[in-house]
Amino acid sequence: MGNWNVIYTKPRSEKKVEERLNNLGISAYCPVKEEIKQWSDRKKKILVPVLPSMVLINIDEKERNKVFDIPGVVRYMFWLGKHATVKEEEVDSLKTLLTQNNIVSQDTLALKVGEKIDVPGFENQIGIIKKISPNKIWVVLKNLGYVIKLKIA
Repeated sequence: MGNWNVIYTKPRSEKKVEERLNNLGISAYCPVKEEIKQWSDRKKKILVPVLPSMVLINIDEKERNKVFDIPGVVRYMFWLGKHATVKEEEVDSLKTLLTQNNIVSQDTLALKVGEKIDVPGFENQIGIIKKISPNKIWVVLKNLGYVIKLKIA
């Protein structure tokens, strides 16, 4: 369908919003990674959103307001005065990277308008960048204003 839009959700309701949107027939994706959380009495594997308080949706322009029927949806994200979008290739890259690699940590860095980013091995190239080194992966979501750095085991 093309580009995906980004919606903000209430804190810690990303996965529930994704499920509700998908049940309504709206393509939604909440990128998650597996983490082991430890409590005093046990350890448990849980899925943690890579983009906190955000869900990616693929929706037709004329149906854009349907998302507000879902509890937990706050608003659409804007970047540089327009609806923030994530390209289909970037979503596919995220899905592939998050399912094929054993991710041990992750940083999500917000870009400032006009900021140049240096991703090792790419000589300051700006755009859809996927860099894989022996233990790190960088995914640049340029139209969203974020860089996701994943450390793999």
